[in-house]
Amino acid sequence: MERHSVWHCWKWRFRAMAEDFMAAVVKHVEEQFAKSGVSESCAAFERKDSQIEMRDGVKLHTIYYFPREGGSGENKKYPVILTRTCYPGNDRIHRAYGEGLARRGYVYVYQYCRGREQSEGKWEPNINERNDGIDTMDYLVEQPWCEILGYWGHSYTSMTGWAFADAAEGKVAAMFLEDYGTDRFVSAYEKGCFRHDILTAWSMENAEKPVNADYRESCRYLPQIEVDEALWGQRVPAYREYITSPSPDAALWQTSWWKQLREIPSKTKVPIYLLSGWYDHHHGSSMKTWERLNEETKQHSWLEIGAWNHFFQICLEGKEVLHPQNEEIPKMLEWFELTLKQKEIPTQRIRAYEIGADRWIDIVSDRLGEKGTAGSMTLYLDEKTLRTDTPEQEKTRNYTFDPATPVESIGGEALLHTMPQIGSHLQPEPDYREDVLSFVSEPLEETFTLNGKASVRLFVESDCEDTAFTAKIMEVTPEGKAYNIRSSIATLEQGKTEAGAYEAGSVAEVQITMWNIVYTIPKGSCIRVDVSSSDFPQYHVHSNQKGLWSEKTENKIAHQTIHMGRKAASCVILPLMKKQ
Repeated sequence: MERHSVWHCWKWRFRAMAEDFMAAVVKHVEEQFAKSGVSESCAAFERKDSQIEMRDGVKLHTIYYFPREGGSGENKKYPVILTRTCYPGNDRIHRAYGEGLARRGYVYVYQYCRGREQSEGKWEPNINERNDGIDTMDYLVEQPWCEILGYWGHSYTSMTGWAFADAAEGKVAAMFLEDYGTDRFVSAYEKGCFRHDILTAWSMENAEKPVNADYRESCRYLPQIEVDEALWGQRVPAYREYITSPSPDAALWQTSWWKQLREIPSKTKVPIYLLSGWYDHHHGSSMKTWERLNEETKQHSWLEIGAWNHFFQICLEGKEVLHPQNEEIPKMLEWFELTLKQKEIPTQRIRAYEIGADRWIDIVSDRLGEKGTAGSMTLYLDEKTLRTDTPEQEKTRNYTFDPATPVESIGGEALLHTMPQIGSHLQPEPDYREDVLSFVSEPLEETFTLNGKASVRLFVESDCEDTAFTAKIMEVTPEGKAYNIRSSIATLEQGKTEAGAYEAGSVAEVQITMWNIVYTIPKGSCIRVDVSSSDFPQYHVHSNQKGLWSEKTENKIAHQTIHMGRKAASCVILPLMKKQ
């Protein structure tokens, strides 16, 4: 009885916390509408719902918020904004969206994906979103109250928009798509290392039946291929496909829905407002999506990258941020006021938040990469320092990598479940573990701005046939505080620059590439690079064995050597912004 009472108290405490959180979200939505600059045009609204039938007879629960102007909102034509969601329990948030939009002259429509809430059918993530999206779009544009249609989505609800974007020409006028990229492989893997904190976490939270297993225990379970049945109480086929497809050439990425989704941007003829965050876990995939967007469409689309995580929270510890602009609703309204109400075709706009300078910059001619780079700065690893010239003598540093005690993720760009560590955070002191090697430069003599993808080239040696290497680039302030800028990882198998299998005991060159960023480092600060072999739970812990990682039943200890100087010139390469 006592145990039950304790559980009962905790249940109500968590329920109260959830209620407080929901109330805070709703209040924030209302505040964003109030200061959006778009005034209310209708004093009232009305809510209706229906079941829209799909091509296979399955009916999906759909909710509408209409402006009410002296009668039923269905008696006039309005601009309509659609979203399709898989997330249950968010009706209060959607009501806030619906009320805010209806009072500003829009019809807001949100629909639950099949198998969710009151929608019929079986919940199978991703599988049915294209056909269901097309069928819903076709239904809405035929309604007498639909003057013009737009689509709004965030995360999975962005995917449900991308799913039919190439079929939307002539029916959807514009799409506002936040924090999602159409290259699922990029979201799943980084050079052979699986992103647990994204897809293990999401798979557990969105399985067909509730999962009560511990997240970290699930990530460490061996063999990972059996974790669903062993700990989650069900078989999760989609997760098994993810963890058995570590190569971009795998059938999952080349023959399935993921191939089709990856190719949709190149065929899309609808203007897109693509919104991303430097520390959103979808950012790498979002940039691939922008790169692949149809060139004509790109000329009429907007790209914006802010200093936020997946939840629009600013995540720059130690930085003064006075100009965050991290509210989605004003941006969404700006886009749809232009495209749905004024019916204008946008001209390309690319904006990015410059970390360290606390300013937004307009980027001309898509210069978020090589086109906007004025060369690079190369710093060479030398014992515990970084230097601008190649060390004349070859040197080495060694460490032991034991998978039983992985390096914890402290700050990172590809985190979702481990929310407190998302973003740029204060780092431990240099060499804070025996298996973390730190290298620090002299203070910079001038201020410079990174623009693009930084990389670290390592000459490595291991006594195992396969293993992993990580690199983290940091800014060190004059006060000695270090903050991560970018990090990444690579297995020997996928990271080495030469073809063929790695032979244990030999020296190989490994390339570790980061996601792009715009980041200003002031004069007087230093650059620090940490090298190790694990970054958990941002990535899976390598077993130090060859073969499919998810089938490994045990781990090996690896003895690693980093070579520096002369022909083994390990270094960090920092792309510098071209002055505009």
